[in-house]
Amino acid sequence: MNPTPFLQLDRVIHEKGRLPIMSLLAANPSLAFTEIRDTLKMTDGNLAVHLRTLQEAGYVAITKSFHDRRPLTTCHLTEAGRAAFRTYINLLEQIVRQAKQV
Repeated sequence: MNPTPFLQLDRVIHEKGRLPIMSLLAANPSLAFTEIRDTLKMTDGNLAVHLRTLQEAGYVAITKSFHDRRPLTTCHLTEAGRAAFRTYINLLEQIVRQAKQV
């Protein structure tokens, strides 16, 4: 089996807590922090740490605003984030195809 696809997996995305965040954001134009937290059943602190890592990598943009005088944090994938996620998915598909050939 060719190990190259495994070695090319983006470690920022591949982390157990970040992959579901990226998947959710890839399927939605944007989501509120609370929507992500509740859907993935994460704590505020855990989600905030993962989002910060994704933001620092340039994969997620975070917007803070107010809705009905309450703070609202919204997240969406950047173009770089979408491209990185597509690359990640393509590598996973390669790995699955290789596994089927064994």
